[in-house]
Order: sequence, then C-alpha cells, then structure tokens
Amino acid sequence: MPKRAVGAVALTMGLLASQALWADEIGDAERGKKVFAKCSGCHQVGTGAENGIGPHLNGIFGRKAASVADGYRYSKGLERAGADGLEWHLETLDAYLENPKALVSGTRMSFRGLKKPQDRADVLAYLRIYSDDPANIPEADPTAIAPEVDLPPEILAMVGDPEYGEYLSSECKTCHQADGNDDGIPSITNWPTEDFVVAMHAYKQKLRPHPVMQMMAGRLSDEEIAALAAYFENIE
Repeated sequence: MPKRAVGAVALTMGLLASQALWADEIGDAERGKKVFAKCSGCHQVGTGAENGIGPHLNGIFGRKAASVADGYRYSKGLERAGADGLEWHLETLDAYLENPKALVSGTRMSFRGLKKPQDRADVLAYLRIYSDDPANIPEADPTAIAPEVDLPPEILAMVGDPEYGEYLSSECKTCHQADGNDDGIPSITNWPTEDFVVAMHAYKQKLRPHPVMQMMAGRLSDEEIAALAAYFENIE
C-alpha cells in the first residue's frame, strides 16, 4: 500500500481513539466564525453556499475527501487521497488545517495553515454548525452525515440468534477486539442491534467505502447480520 494511503487510513482510524477528547466541546464557534475569514476567500459555508475557488464546506464532517458531487474539480492529489480512504473527521480536518500539504501532497490549497490549535478547534466548531445531526451509528462524528440506508422494517425487526452470532464472529474478531478495545480499529462490542444492522447493510450495499468490510458484509445473509448484531450487543 502506498505511504500516502497508510497515512490517510491511519488518520481516519485514529479519529475514534481521540474522539472522546472532542466530544464535549470542539471550540468556540463564534470565534471560529471570525477565524474563518481567512478561509472565506476560497470557501463558502452556510445557507446558499456554492463552490468557488475551493469547494463549499457544508456537510464536511464524515465526507470522503474530494467527494462534493456538484461538479467541483479537485486536484489530483486530493482525488488520490480520497481514493486511498481519506475522510474528513475531526482529526483529519485538524491535521489538514494545520498543514494542508503535509497531509495531502499535491493539493492546490495554497493556505499555509492554522498553527494555533485553538484557532483550528474554533474553526471546526464553526464548521460543525453546517453539518447534519449525528447519524445513529456508533462511529458517527458529532456532525456526521445522515444514515446511509433506509432498511425495510422486517429486516430491522429480525431477532438474531446470539449463539449463532458467536459462531460467525471469529472473522470479525481477527480485527475487532471482543473486549471493546478500539486501539486503531473501531470497537463493535455492545453496539445497539439496529446500529450494527444499519452499518453492515451500508457496507453490503457498498455505500460505505471500506473494501474489506464490503467483502465481509456482502457474504452475509440478513439472518447472519442479525445474529452477529445480537451477539455483539450483549457480549461480556
């Protein structure tokens, strides 16, 4: 895997380890609005925001890099980073605001960066206002995108067999730790059943971009997903 891919994925996965530090308060949104003036020559945010020199920043939290769908032309560097797995979460946005070219080589963004951590925290708090409410999934950002899939009620109502789920869980546990430790890999222990089911179907329908999870979910039936959800929800 190219070094840039490893770096992008590591930063994205590292979000979960640091998210607790951000959860209660990112920064001062009112002050962030003032700091954002340094960005406003290229970027718009808020009601009626459009792409300009840079893409609009509405809904930035949880967005895959280089993924604004309304015609903005990104640099090849940012397109590569998005293809390699870079997503805009608190940690990756903070790194990009500190030094854009250090995170994404070849980006056209000529901004030298915000060197003060408080300035970055305040800008992120301001941008947070213009992202959607949290999606009902465990790894959601404070301002994540809306739930990816609307599942039929009969799928959400399935009652899985936790013993069968335990039997199926061996492959899951090659990456996810049963004790709930999320060091580098998101924890799936004690997820609410519906959250687990929604997440797995999002991978199954390839709405989430992780290729390994797409492959794993694609091999599971609705009943097997329900069984895994029942097992992981109540795992000790």
